[in-house]
Amino acid sequence: MDIVQAMQVFTRVVEANSFTLAADNLGLPRATVTTTIQNLEKRLQVRLLNRTTRRISLTPDGAAYYERCMRILADLEDAEASFRDVARGPRGRLRVDVPPSIGRILLIPHLCEFYGRYPDIELVIGMTDRPVDLVQEAVDCAIRVGELQDSTMVARRIGTFQSITCAAPPYIERHGLPQTLEDLQDHHAVHYFSSRTGRTIDWELIVDGESRAVKVKGSVAVNDADAYVACGLQGFGLIQAPLYMVQQHLASGALVEVLPQWTSSPMPISVVYLQNRHLAPKVRVFVDWVAELFASCEGSGCREASQECRFACQPEPHTVRSVIEQHNIAESLF
Repeated sequence: MDIVQAMQVFTRVVEANSFTLAADNLGLPRATVTTTIQNLEKRLQVRLLNRTTRRISLTPDGAAYYERCMRILADLEDAEASFRDVARGPRGRLRVDVPPSIGRILLIPHLCEFYGRYPDIELVIGMTDRPVDLVQEAVDCAIRVGELQDSTMVARRIGTFQSITCAAPPYIERHGLPQTLEDLQDHHAVHYFSSRTGRTIDWELIVDGESRAVKVKGSVAVNDADAYVACGLQGFGLIQAPLYMVQQHLASGALVEVLPQWTSSPMPISVVYLQNRHLAPKVRVFVDWVAELFASCEGSGCREASQECRFACQPEPHTVRSVIEQHNIAESLF
């Protein structure tokens, strides 16, 4: 049997959750699809799918095999793409993962520019508030905020984000404008808690050249970036958010910066991808485009990384650990 074709049939059946739909998508008779799956199970000597009259589902072996198939088929596509006529340009399905607020505010508004350059790339954008597993979830590359630690991934530093402390004018009218860190004892903050750990994330400020965690009491806690800013706009308390998320509200006067003499540490932004994977043309052009995009948004509190701290995509790239513990609020607010 053609094992590559069998893998393609199997993955289509899983994705369509139907033998009939998979057959229609592949342009094959349903009987051929059914026979292919049966022969594949016989070859592997395991059951891949549980079948009933109403639905199908993956067995544990089937789930593991599906993940392997997705990686193998993606590698085959990348290998073929690297040898196609370069005049055709990069093409194929590219799956990326980005923090929701970055995707919504910075990435999505500029997608027409990307498609104008690379019309043959099918871009699949995941926007989650958790660090995805690039291997298990078949993600080609991801944008991550915060300090990265050593692992099997490669990172290209593309910039930094600066957070700002601010509040709505109605809140300031009720509670006054804090002038010192000690004044924060008499103020309230909107709290942000991690969806992954449930832990409330403390503020962080640079005091006398050192990073210091600052606790401020509060009566409202959320785990969504838009809700966090919305609570600040409604006057529920002080907030500390990335500048690009609140810039328009600062410009309109809906929010006012407080304690400008104490800033938080800049948070690095990186594009990460797997070290042991050939950097396909579609991935390379996306990484270069994102780097250009972040270099052009300095007014939003995003600054391009300096040349010495940028990890270039070279044959022997810099190694970093996957994003498990990100710097301060980076894990959740982005």
